[in-house]
Amino acid sequence: MKVSDILRVKGTTLFTITPEQPLAEAATTMAERDIGSLVVMDHGDVVGMLTFREVIQGTVRNGGSFGTSVVRTVMDDHPLTCTPDTEIDEVRRMMLSRHARYMPVMTQKTLMGVISFYDVAKAVVDGQDFENRMLKAYIRDWPVEEPEGERQALL
Repeated sequence: MKVSDILRVKGTTLFTITPEQPLAEAATTMAERDIGSLVVMDHGDVVGMLTFREVIQGTVRNGGSFGTSVVRTVMDDHPLTCTPDTEIDEVRRMMLSRHARYMPVMTQKTLMGVISFYDVAKAVVDGQDFENRMLKAYIRDWPVEEPEGERQALL
């Protein structure tokens, strides 16, 4: 299974923000949209990723308030990325190694979408469920072998 399979099911809705926007505005967008991340775009290029983790860390560093913080000061400016052709198993390994919960999907410099660890886990579970159903159907339809004596009589 590939990342493109997840994007096909998930859809292409993207939420972005610029690096100079106030952190409070980013947090409001995330809360209103019930999303855990925003892709940070500058002049059409992906320059970072802002997740609830960075928002919380930035707020704590600022004494518990957003203050005048802007997205650039707290964003992850080197986010993990993948392509639509990346295998899901590789994405899982990448996300686990960096404790990343969100990953932009890129085709060269074009943002194609964002996948979350939830999306990956759901795809894996759905794939396993499908495989289990197919195996159970195969076992139910397993041909019954004839006893040895009956087979010889037919020959």
